[in-house]
Amino acid sequence: MLSPIDQYFEQQEEPIKSCLLFLRSFISKFDADITETWKYKMPVYCYKGKMLCYLWIYKKYKSNSIPLPYIGIIDGNLIDEPDLIKEARARMKILLIDPNEDIPVERIKRLLRAMIQLRQNF
Repeated sequence: MLSPIDQYFEQQEEPIKSCLLFLRSFISKFDADITETWKYKMPVYCYKGKMLCYLWIYKKYKSNSIPLPYIGIIDGNLIDEPDLIKEARARMKILLIDPNEDIPVERIKRLLRAMIQLRQNF
């Protein structure tokens, strides 16, 4: 039987599923101190036990009628990154990922470094 977190990824339709699975692997392998957990019915990634980011799908934004997955940045309001979207969120910002395009790996690396540095300074 699959865990809730594995079920979350398995229930997604393509191309969202492949995109989320790549992000899952990429974030988990980025730093040895990043761990994956299941909180609030979504995959959450922590750095040394402190919440760093999460993966979700934003049905409001679409590309070719496909909802866009995103990386939700915990305390994104403290990171100055023009690609992040805040909207009405007080604390979080998101980075939309179009599953029909190449995943912006360098941008994600830059964000992960900034998030880890933020957590190290807390």
